[in-house]
Amino acid sequence: MWAARGIRRTLDEETIPRLAVITALAYAIGMVMLPLPGGTSGHLLGIGILSMLFGVRLAFLAYSLVLLLQVMLLGAGGITALPVNALAVGLVGASAMALCVRWRSTRYPLPAIAVGAFLAVVLPALLIALVLGVQPTIAQQDDGSPLFFSFRPEIVVPAIMLPHLLIGIAEAVLTLAVWRYAGDRGWLH
Repeated sequence: MWAARGIRRTLDEETIPRLAVITALAYAIGMVMLPLPGGTSGHLLGIGILSMLFGVRLAFLAYSLVLLLQVMLLGAGGITALPVNALAVGLVGASAMALCVRWRSTRYPLPAIAVGAFLAVVLPALLIALVLGVQPTIAQQDDGSPLFFSFRPEIVVPAIMLPHLLIGIAEAVLTLAVWRYAGDRGWLH
């Protein structure tokens, strides 16, 4: 409900096609999966771009749709992980980017945009790694063995975070390219 509040005032005939294109971009770049240890994967997100261009609420809604499509069409992520992924990436990632965009300098905006895009990948990755890492503690079989996921945080966090540091850099480069393109067309507010 929070994300949908005020959506009618935000969307117009210029915003809807842009939102659709950038959401499709986020979906497309998210389909290039990098397998990570432990049966999980990493990929570019596009959440920083969505947040930069449309704000946190629309970015959260759009990225939740991306995640839902990935689950329903391809089984990527899994339906039970959808809420955690949506909150971590769609809300935390978009919020990190929005804060950096808000704090950017008019004279030197590139560092804030790059840091925001980097954090929009790294912070959700950390949250998801922590959620995965506590699984053996909270979900156990009768004999005490892990029910779903057997790796603890000391293994999961480095295994997910190290590749996501590189993914965050790639996301920052992509976001800067889109920022330059969007700025040249007057899409930024």
